[in-house]
Amino acid sequence: MKGLILSGGKGTRLRPLTFTQAKQLVPVANKPVLFYGIEALIGAGIREIGIVVGDTQAEIREAVGDGSRWGKDVRISYIEQPDPLGLAHAVLIAEGFLGREPFVMYLGDNILKSGIVSLVDHFRERKPNALILLTPVPNPRMFGVAELENGKVIRLVEKPREPKSNLALVGVYMFDAHIFEAARAIKPSWRNELEITDAIQFLVDRGFEVQPHLVSGWWKDTGKIEDILEANRLILETISGSIEGSVDESSRVSGAVIIEKGASVRSSTIRGPAIIGAGTEIADSYIGPFTSIQKNCRIMKTEIEHSIVLESSEIVEVGARIDESLIGREVRIYKCPPKPLAYRFMVGDKSEIGLK
Repeated sequence: MKGLILSGGKGTRLRPLTFTQAKQLVPVANKPVLFYGIEALIGAGIREIGIVVGDTQAEIREAVGDGSRWGKDVRISYIEQPDPLGLAHAVLIAEGFLGREPFVMYLGDNILKSGIVSLVDHFRERKPNALILLTPVPNPRMFGVAELENGKVIRLVEKPREPKSNLALVGVYMFDAHIFEAARAIKPSWRNELEITDAIQFLVDRGFEVQPHLVSGWWKDTGKIEDILEANRLILETISGSIEGSVDESSRVSGAVIIEKGASVRSSTIRGPAIIGAGTEIADSYIGPFTSIQKNCRIMKTEIEHSIVLESSEIVEVGARIDESLIGREVRIYKCPPKPLAYRFMVGDKSEIGLK
């Protein structure tokens, strides 16, 4: 069985951060989101993985490489998708890589807490034509939605205006080679994309076996800042603390905190769960729970919690606590000196102005 990871989207919901980097490489708990998908496939015994890439392919190729960082038997190939024309289109352009083998398709900006080992085992044993993962969501209009009847899939609709179910398709699918026939048979949707939901519906309508599976544990589509921060929180809740960097005697570290080699903490309080990356300097600061700070950052006289700070950024004496924030690479945030106070008015008749 092979793996196919889709990593070609533009990440418009994360702009301006994704103007300068791939959305799949935004870190969660100091690890790129894409790496969680790769590791989920490898954990399920899949060693041949194709990554569908688009405009950000150079950055993704540099970060991921040929797969050898995950083991000498892991091979990663790249499949170019010039335009984002839909998930079913991505399946078609990957047909040469996939051949006739069954495969797992994993959306590169998704994270599943429980991984996919049991799901792949189920697919290998039962051998349906397709297995789709589902989970209840409060906002089904944002997802592909499945309708079930007596435990069987009867209908799938991509981002329905009037959802008839709250069961969203999680970004992991398993297919045999019949999916290529289905993808070739469908027409572009109103979004001008070949929708994977339409391809799966083709299989359902023609009597192929499409099995649903409800996800246990949490799942996150990290396409929005609030979902990235929530995924960061959920993963940090699972870490065990380790201190390899330096912490002086006037600092206090409590809870599960990872301080990587080369990081230094001076006159500061760090409350876990949190991660401080290698080479990062923390001084006279408070780092609160659910915070991930990447390598080579500098945090001075600052309070920050429930946030992600990307590499080589500097935050100095902001004057108020930073909360629920995603701060990009090589960013500088600092407090400017106050300007001399002066007022200039043009005030109309019968006005009232109160000044403090």
